[in-house]
Amino acid sequence: MPPISGVLPVVQSPFAEDGSIDVGALEHELNWILDQHADGLTTGMVSEIPRMTSEERRLLTEHVCAVANSRGRPAIISCGAESLRSAIAHAHHAEECGAAGLMVNAPLTLALDDGELYGYFASIVETSSLPVVVQDASGYIGRPLSVGLQAKLFLEFGARVAFKPEAPPIGPTLSQLRDATGSGAAILEGSGGAAIIDSYRRGIVGTMPGAEVCWAVRALWDAVSVGDWELAYRISGPLNTLVAMQTTVDGYIALEKHILWRQGVLPRHASRPPNGFSIDTETAAEVDRLVDQLAAAAGRDALAPF
Repeated sequence: MPPISGVLPVVQSPFAEDGSIDVGALEHELNWILDQHADGLTTGMVSEIPRMTSEERRLLTEHVCAVANSRGRPAIISCGAESLRSAIAHAHHAEECGAAGLMVNAPLTLALDDGELYGYFASIVETSSLPVVVQDASGYIGRPLSVGLQAKLFLEFGARVAFKPEAPPIGPTLSQLRDATGSGAAILEGSGGAAIIDSYRRGIVGTMPGAEVCWAVRALWDAVSVGDWELAYRISGPLNTLVAMQTTVDGYIALEKHILWRQGVLPRHASRPPNGFSIDTETAAEVDRLVDQLAAAAGRDALAPF
């Protein structure tokens, strides 16, 4: 398998009471994710990297790469930034730490045309020897990347680039990208696992879900891989309802951390302020019910401490 394929959960960043990254809790979480038979580890926006200092972001990269490498799994490190200089610096650091690949989102605060975006992504690909996942995070932030832009990157760099399209409508957008690259591009599902069934039929090579129920996404991926559609749909029902509750980056962070905390994976579920979503008791209760249903569908007790 290429390093960027299969189930590659995006990790959450646990914070201690003083607001610093809780390194012990982070390493526990990373090993727990890999114990759920994930194919590797990924960092991304729900890892709260936009709210980290440069030093904290480097610290996160170092620990994710170290744990992944110690377990013989790939680490895919997000290096997108608001400036090309910062993105290249993050890419170089990830490569030095032993990352197997990079993930790059477009700058979030700028409205760039395809020419500027091409220069941004191409410069990062050219400056590193690692494969690069071009992330269209516009499902919840930023602007959609055009299929033409992504196809041009594939035409120029071939298998050096993979894609994580998140712009709605997910299915048709994915198919357009697949067709524009002659079915040659590696494409990953990026909607928390909710679109795996449809996306698998359109040719994806993997998924980058949240870490909180990666055991369910693993079971779903295995089911579609062997054509067990009955099991796949049984898992997909509560998973889709759970993902539908996460409509913003802050929503993803709050719900994912709550679920990890309830499973005993994280000691706290605090996120880095300021944030635009707080989980209330009724939302927490509904999330817990859905996770219970998901556990039953996947054939496990999700809430037993690990």
